[in-house]
Order: sequence, then C-alpha cells, then structure tokens
Amino acid sequence: MSVIVFVLRHYRRCLGWALLVLTILLSSHTGIWAQKIDSLPPTRPAVIDTVHRRSTADSLATAYATHVADSVAHVNDSLLYTSLKRRMYKHRLTHQLYDLLFRDVYNSQVTGEVAQIEVNPFVPFRGRIIGKIYIQRLGVFGASVYDTTRKAANWLERTGNKLHINTRESVIRRSYLLFGEGDAVDPTVLRDNERLLRRIGIFLDARILVIPRPGSKQFVDVYVVTQDVWSLLPDGGVGGLNSFQLALDQRNFRGLGQQLVNRINYDGNDPYQKLEYLGRYVNPYIGKTFLTGQIDLQLLRFQKLLSAKLFRPFINPDTKWAGQVELGQYWLQNRVLIRPDSLVQFPLNYFYFDTWVGRSFPSPFRLRNPEDRARIVLAARLSTYNYGRRPEVRADTNQLYQDRRTTLFSIGYTQRRYVRDVLIYGFGRTEDVPYGSTISLVGGFERAELGERVYTGINLSRGQYVRKLGYLYGFMSLGTYFGQTGRQQAIFSLISNYFSPLHKTGWGQMRHFFNTNITLGSDRFNNEYVYLNGDRSFGVNSDALIGTKRLLINYENLLFSRINVLGFRVAFITFANLGMVSFPPNSLLSGPLYQGYGIGFRLRNEHLTFNSIQIRLAYYPNLPDNATPFRTTFEGVPVLRFRDFDINSPQVITFQ
Repeated sequence: MSVIVFVLRHYRRCLGWALLVLTILLSSHTGIWAQKIDSLPPTRPAVIDTVHRRSTADSLATAYATHVADSVAHVNDSLLYTSLKRRMYKHRLTHQLYDLLFRDVYNSQVTGEVAQIEVNPFVPFRGRIIGKIYIQRLGVFGASVYDTTRKAANWLERTGNKLHINTRESVIRRSYLLFGEGDAVDPTVLRDNERLLRRIGIFLDARILVIPRPGSKQFVDVYVVTQDVWSLLPDGGVGGLNSFQLALDQRNFRGLGQQLVNRINYDGNDPYQKLEYLGRYVNPYIGKTFLTGQIDLQLLRFQKLLSAKLFRPFINPDTKWAGQVELGQYWLQNRVLIRPDSLVQFPLNYFYFDTWVGRSFPSPFRLRNPEDRARIVLAARLSTYNYGRRPEVRADTNQLYQDRRTTLFSIGYTQRRYVRDVLIYGFGRTEDVPYGSTISLVGGFERAELGERVYTGINLSRGQYVRKLGYLYGFMSLGTYFGQTGRQQAIFSLISNYFSPLHKTGWGQMRHFFNTNITLGSDRFNNEYVYLNGDRSFGVNSDALIGTKRLLINYENLLFSRINVLGFRVAFITFANLGMVSFPPNSLLSGPLYQGYGIGFRLRNEHLTFNSIQIRLAYYPNLPDNATPFRTTFEGVPVLRFRDFDINSPQVITFQ
C-alpha cells in the first residue's frame, strides 16, 4: 500500500525514472566498471596481494593504461550510468529494480587481464617448487575470477548460488590439475591447465595465480580460482491432455563433474510408440588418467541405440598418448532422398565398433619459436559395421550399407599456440583462440561385401591473427577411395573463417564475421548428398536444396550491446547468406544463387548452460517452392567452438 501511495504522490518522478530506464534499455548505454585486483581465499597470507601486484607490474600497468583510455572514450556513458544509479538508489523499490536490470556488462576482461594475450605470467617462476595448492571456488553469480570481491547483486542471484552445488575441491584436485604439490613450476603446463579448466564445460572461467612465499626464494604457492556455471537445465512442455515433454539435464551432478541427461516425451495419440526416452551419462577425466567415459541410451520412435565409449584426447600438445574404444547397437528408421524427388524410408539396424590409438613425439625440425610446441603424431584406427537389417546390397542401388571393416593409419605434423580473447562466440567469457597449422596424411584399406578398396587423404589447416586485420582460418581436405572400378567417393572440401578485431561504437562493441564453405563430391554413391543448410549455416531447411556440390558464403555483423536484462546480454545481428548447390552433370555455378538476408538479436547468460536464444527476421527471395519470402525464427543456438590444430584419430573425410 505504501508503494501505491508513493507512486501517487510522486507520479511525475516515477514516470521520469521509467522513461529513463526505457531510454537506457533502448540506447544500450551502461558503463564499464573499473578492474579490481584479485581477492584470494581468506586463508592466504596477507602479503599475497602486494607480491602479486609486484610480480605482474608490467601486465597491470598495461591493463591500467588501456582502461584509462577506454574510460575517457566512454565518459559520457559512465556519467549517465552513475547518475541513473544515484537516483534509483534513493528508494528501496527502485534500488532493487536497478540491481535486477543492470550489471557490469563486458567487465574488466575486455580491457584488463585477458587483453594481455601474449604474456605468460608464470615465466618469472619457472623452476621454483610448488608448496601448497589452494582452491577457491566461486559461486555461479556475482563474483568473477578477475574480481572475487564482487557479490551477488540481488536475491535471485543469491538464491541461485545457494541452490547450486559448486564443483567439489577434491574433484578439481584429483581430475583437473596437470600439476601437484612438490612439482617444479612449468609455465606452459600452468597455462595449459587454465585453458583445460575453461574447456571442460562446467566452469564459466578459471584462473591460476602463482604467489611467492615470503622469505623463500625456492617455494611458491599456487591458487586455482574457478567459477561454475549453473548446471541444472530443466525443460518441458504440454501439448494437450495426453501429451507432454519433460527434460532434466544435469551438467555437474552434485559437484562431481559428471553429466546426466534425461528426457521423456509422451504422446498418447501416437499409435506406434507413446513414450520416448533419451538418456546420457558422462564421467569426464576419471582420476588422473584424463579418460572420459560415456553411455548413451535412446528409445525414440525412429531411432533406438545403446552405446558406450571410453576415450582420451590429446588434451594439450605435450600429451603423449590418446585413444578411444567405442561400441554401439543402432536401430533406425532411415530416411533417404532418391534423386530427384523420391523420398523412401526403410528399417536399418547395425552393430558399430571403433577403436584408435595415437602417439605424439616432439618435432625433430628446428623451430623459429619453441612456444609453437610442434609435434609429430602417429595414429592407427580400426572400425567395423555389421548390419542386421537393411536394403539388399547391390552395386547399383545400395552401396552405402555394407558390412565393412576399415583400417586407417595417419601421420601428421602440428604446431599450435593459444591466445586469450573475448566477445567472439561468447558474451564476455574468456575464449582461448588457437592459432598454428597442421598437415596430416591418411591411408588405409576397407574390406566390404562389394570388394576391397584403398583410401588416401590429406588435410591441411592454418590459422593466424593478422595484425590489425583480425583472425583468419583455412582448412582444406582431399580424399578418395580406389576400388576395382577406379576412383570412388571422392571429396574436396575448403573452409575458411574470418573475424575482425573488436570495433568500439557508441552502441557497444562490434565484430564482422565472414565464412565460406566449398564442398565438391564426385563418384559418390547414389544416395549420398550434401545439404545447403549443413550445420544450419544457411538458415533454412529444404529437401530441394541438396546436391553433391555446394558453395556457401556467409557474412554476419554482431554488435555486442551494453544491454543486460536479468543477466542476459544482448547482441544484435545483421547477416547475409549466399549459396549454390547442384548435382552432376550440372556444374556448381550453373544453378541459381540462393540468397538470404536478415536482422535479429541473440540473448545469452554465460552463467547458465542454456543455448543462446536467437530471434531473426529473414528474407529469402528465391527459395524453391516457397510461398512467402519472409521467415521468422525463434531458436536455441549452441555456442560455437574454435577449430583446434590438434590431430586425433585418422578420419575418412565426411560428406555432409
């Protein structure tokens, strides 16, 4: 009642506040707070702050200079932001509203520690002995690894922190650390470990600090600071009195780092299968082995499977051994489009077995920069398909679904480094951008029902930050089988990705993205084809947009605004897609140039495991059999990951 009386008495002031809040939301003017020095666990010696400042003086001086320049550039925004905060903090109701709507968007990571991408802060401590390892686990909301003094801003965030179980300290020590107490400090290992913690998927961010012990020239202590993401992902819906969907994904079960996925779909009107179930269990980095175990169970209407695998990748360039063992039983109702417009379905079930092992060696070649950590990788792989139900195997109709056994070998050369950056695919979290190069040669043979054949392939990739121009990545692959009738299932693929440096504008920070994808297949089997919308890159699905040759060009402008609503950061999108696809004997360039143009925005809260929420309005002027050229989409978009320069199992180049 007191609130109503207050509004009636001060309706003009309330209206002014409301208009000011709306103006701020629309114009996206929220300030960037200054960077704070880290606050470490309360058990640390008091001298740690001083020592840490001294040990990273150059880094902090650079960060401070950058921050000052940025503050001058945004002085008007900061004044407006401060004025709004001062006015809204005068009353409890507007105070809570301010804390709910506005937060530190794109905090000090943009201009602070993350910007020092070429500096390894652990180099000054090389060779010193690690005494104690302290673990500080931050709550999901509020603090960050760059400012652990920050608190949850409102009751919703405080409640979320209480409900979430942080990753257990024993799990971090046992499974996620590449070093231990008593080890000599290796700057490369510590830098790798930071990146590993960020890549696992259960942490929003991670940071490692080395602190000299007072009075000791030999011993140092190491502080590992991690911040979890919200791990529980509920979902569901009701379609009627006898139809519902229920999903409960737990990405970090009880702080053990284990993943549980359970999804149920019930449709009482389905005459074939009323109840569907999908489940998955993942146990990553078991003990100190860095092995990951995974079990999948799917009982869907058109797809049933039971599979299990145990694998260990090359988690960093210094990993010597990697490998995998996988087996599974699949029951599918397969859907195949027979050219040009005939769609057929048939039952398919098979047993799949796959295993590979790889060994890396230091490169024997002299390197201009030892930090490239070049390696020679040897690997071997064996995979089998044994079908229980399928169409009749014939050379003219069914060549794809044969019982077969494939043996592959590969030798590769890789060199890679990583730099830290922000606002690329994420919305403010630290992103580890790989750059380097790889070359790998793959060879082997396949024994199948229609005969034996030999496979050869080559893969090349290169990625590099180009000064003042941005990041450029290219990947080329070429592969083919040779059988009794000559060349079979040949493929050439060329992929390039580019993103520009961040451009500061009055509305936020902006990047440009430009991607191309060329896929050329020849002598493919009858029921093989590629979609123009592979990986959803064109933005619209159509069975008419298929072929054995594909060209896709995508441009996207992403404006990371300063708007932050309930923890969700907003980015505005402008995009253009151009694509061509064809079957032989037509050439790729002989067909129509399909086009798509649009605008939209994307929402994401990096503290949650949800996909980004994307809303787009697109215009497709010349799609086949398209009643209206305008389309709106509301969808979840998974976070993209960078293509790394590691070499794992020998692969037959996929045609998809």
